[in-house]
Amino acid sequence: MSLTEKEVRYVADLANLKLNPDELERMVADLGEILGHMDRLGEINTDDVAPMAQVLYEADISSTLRADVPRETLGNQAALANAPLSGSGYFKVPLVIERS
Repeated sequence: MSLTEKEVRYVADLANLKLNPDELERMVADLGEILGHMDRLGEINTDDVAPMAQVLYEADISSTLRADVPRETLGNQAALANAPLSGSGYFKVPLVIERS
């Protein structure tokens, strides 16, 4: 699958990235190769392959999970007790993303 520069610019804008012309050209090629590879993977016949939930070893699905036991929630006051900055019942954090 090939991507257009317009599509790559759109994705870069969603990620708040500013690409110069060289980076844009490289991203068009690199992302096109990645999507082409994914298309090739999609062509592999996996009809006789059993779905896997755990890829590291064969085990019952419940063997690695704790029992789901309902218990009392933490509560707002306890959650904010060690927050460096809070207000109106919420965590306050510094501004991370600025959009122009």
